Amino acid sequence: MKLLVGLGNPGEKYVHTRHNVGFMFLEWLAKGEVEWKHNEKLFGKVGEIMQQHEKLLLLKPQTFMNDSGKAVSAVANFYNIPHSHIVVVHDDLDIVFGSYKIQTGRGPKVHNGLLSIEQHIKDIGFMRVRIGVDGRDQQNRVSGESYVLQNFTKEELEVLYERIFVDIAEEIKNQLK
Repeated sequence: MKLLVGLGNPGEKYVHTRHNVGFMFLEWLAKGEVEWKHNEKLFGKVGEIMQQHEKLLLLKPQTFMNDSGKAVSAVANFYNIPHSHIVVVHDDLDIVFGSYKIQTGRGPKVHNGLLSIEQHIKDIGFMRVRIGVDGRDQQNRVSGESYVLQNFTKEELEVLYERIFVDIAEEIKNQLK
């Protein structure tokens, strides 16, 4: 079993923000066919899909971004999932919008959600899907903290759903073989 974690913040006001691109990816991947179960003991919403004859557990932490590690640790421990079988999908301001990177054991310079996961599971050896969200205007540059809480534009959502998420899903599928 593998654990696919989408990082984001719970609540309607965050649904289409750049910070919630991890949640958005999981929702897209689930295609409305997953029954999300809120589990307070696991601090998140959990669902599952079958991929290549293997169960893939999906997790949307409900602890807010900066405490995501609490949910990841609880789910990994409950289901006895090795850290090398954890994939975390998250926003990344170090990468321009429209691009992504998949890496194991390394990620952006600063991302409080990832720092929380590393602190809770005491390991950095999990896979990170770093989705670029930086499309800020260089002339009127907004702070990163403010920018990630802004909604994607309609055009950006189209790029995410029609190209980026498709490419990421295919690459994850190939890497999890």
